[in-house]
Amino acid sequence: MPKRKAAIAVGGVAALGAAAFLLPNANASQDGASGDTSAAAPKVLKASDASDLASQLQKILGDALAGSYYDSNAKQLVVNVVSGDNNVIVQAKKAGAVVRQVKNSTADLQAAAKTLKAKATVPGTAWAVDPKTNKVVVTADSTVTGAKWDRVESTVKSLGSDMATLKKSSGKFKTFVSGGDAIFSQVQNGTVRCSLGFNVTAKDGSPAFLTAGHCGVAAKDWSDSETGQPIATVDQATFPGDGDFSLVKYNDANTQAPSEVNAGNGQTVPITQAVDATVGETVFRMGSTTGLHNGQVTGLDATVNFQSETDPNGVDTVNGLIQTNVCAEAGDSGGSLFTQDGGAVGLTSGGSGDCTAGGETFFQPVTAALQATGATLGDSGAGAGAGAGAGDQAGGGEQAGGDQVGGSADPSASAGDQAGAGDQSGAGDQSGATADPSATAGDQSGAGQSGAGDASGTGEQAGNNGQAGNGDQAGNSGE
Repeated sequence: MPKRKAAIAVGGVAALGAAAFLLPNANASQDGASGDTSAAAPKVLKASDASDLASQLQKILGDALAGSYYDSNAKQLVVNVVSGDNNVIVQAKKAGAVVRQVKNSTADLQAAAKTLKAKATVPGTAWAVDPKTNKVVVTADSTVTGAKWDRVESTVKSLGSDMATLKKSSGKFKTFVSGGDAIFSQVQNGTVRCSLGFNVTAKDGSPAFLTAGHCGVAAKDWSDSETGQPIATVDQATFPGDGDFSLVKYNDANTQAPSEVNAGNGQTVPITQAVDATVGETVFRMGSTTGLHNGQVTGLDATVNFQSETDPNGVDTVNGLIQTNVCAEAGDSGGSLFTQDGGAVGLTSGGSGDCTAGGETFFQPVTAALQATGATLGDSGAGAGAGAGAGDQAGGGEQAGGDQVGGSADPSASAGDQAGAGDQSGAGDQSGATADPSATAGDQSGAGQSGAGDASGTGEQAGNNGQAGNGDQAGNSGE
């Protein structure tokens, strides 16, 4: 059997306006203060270096640290401290961070999250700590009305306005399992489609890839074409609960699985390390339905309550996710979230909205998925727990404007406003989107369903209620 080259098929779309994609090694370092380690003034940092510094300060400051975020305009790390101990402040400033004193400690914020879990776990809600406001931000989607809204609102009010805030989302929280053309699985009532995230090496040394957990729960065997034979089998899958990730092993042990993301327009980004997300940093997402989009990380350790696909009165709660304002749509599930300098950040889980109206999208942290599965990233050896200190590459700097990949010459592009996003002719059928270039836009299943991994045909299967639009998708609308 010839060796199969398994490219990361996460949506090779035509240029969407997110960036004129240049390779990460073209970046120039922007750490203007890194040469003076003794200076007390805040350092100018790349986002990846800010993440590394935040990890170091967590170890140094301990309970005195109440979160941190990256100020993309000033290019500085801002850390929250609850201790009035001058030594704590001095240490943080000497390390190069901007320090501000806040009221709520990490323990206080975690206690608030526990209260929300106990009293406000209803489908269509999510919460995460916002270090910029030093509060827990609770989001309720359009389905949270009546008694459910009253329940959530009263719980948030009981925590106090200085501890938690509540906002409304116009969309509906859902997993993005259907509509893509990257990886396919045939189930009883149709076809499940998701996006491949990152190629990895499994603990036993075999080639594999990571994708969303709800995809792995929905189906066991996966192909690189809609009607092709399976090429990979789910080894581990977590959803719901403590994450949304799957480890899927290639059936052929000789599969070549390069550690790179197909960025579309004939370009790829080498993925060299797994990194932890930092609030405020710019990140990029590739998905097989909507292609390349960018935005900012807005929260960490988020809890999302999806409507259960198997129980009309149930809820699928997922913990430990990354919250962003990057858009996504059905079929993008499992797709790559990464930094401009080749850091693997997350796997697309779900959210609200679309790439026309925007919305919130949540991602499974790659570092946590690697640690849980024992896999290592591609052939680079950057394995579990590589987030701490993994952002030291020179030349990975955030570009002015915060939305360029690899030093793009297009500083005007912004997250979620790319022309034609999701509705380009042949959006699901671009060169490089899968190992099977014959997959067409007409093969995509509906862009609006929940698709929480139910193989019974409620959210993932093609062939029901076909609808036009968003790439002329054929198949179920689901919602």
